[in-house]
Amino acid sequence: MESFLYGLDLAGTFVFALSGATAGVKRGLDLFGVLVLSFVAANTGGILRDIVIGAVPPGAIQDWHYLGVSLAAGIVTFCFPSRILHRWNPILLFDAAGLALFAVSGAHKALLHGLHPVMATLLGMLTGIGGGMARDVLLSEIPTVLRAELYAVAALAGAAVVVVAKGLQCPFSVSAPAGATLCFGLRVLAIKHGWRLPVARIDEDGPKRSE
Repeated sequence: MESFLYGLDLAGTFVFALSGATAGVKRGLDLFGVLVLSFVAANTGGILRDIVIGAVPPGAIQDWHYLGVSLAAGIVTFCFPSRILHRWNPILLFDAAGLALFAVSGAHKALLHGLHPVMATLLGMLTGIGGGMARDVLLSEIPTVLRAELYAVAALAGAAVVVVAKGLQCPFSVSAPAGATLCFGLRVLAIKHGWRLPVARIDEDGPKRSE
């Protein structure tokens, strides 16, 4: 089970690194900038999770495999940008995949460290959205989680599947694929159909006075 969780973490690291590197290439960053974005996007969520639960030093800093996977994804994207950028919305797809993988792995790791199920669900969401937020901030953009269709909600749903399954004594090898599929599916469908949470509307004319 520990190996399975580790594999999920590395898989999430790779796809989030691809999203960071792809965003860097599209913004015209040099090789160093692309590699920095790939590492930040891939590991910020995991680092935040590990600090919160007290697993220090964080795995992304302690284990060189996280750095290696991040740099490999960045180099591949930098060397072969056309093959990646010519696909349909690569940043959004990689981001959705990373969101799903990190949401389930983050929630499970939080449960292993004894967190309350509600807090484990929230920490799973934080693990999923952290990398994308850091990537967008470095690119001077409004973070996707604050403006996109069902981003954090999808992460919450995926993490909740893992937490509920744990309470029902369902093995993580079953709940992880189910939670990740739900999160990824919600995110992709939201992108396709424009599903989003309500947005406040401001009346530019202001309230009308009665005569």
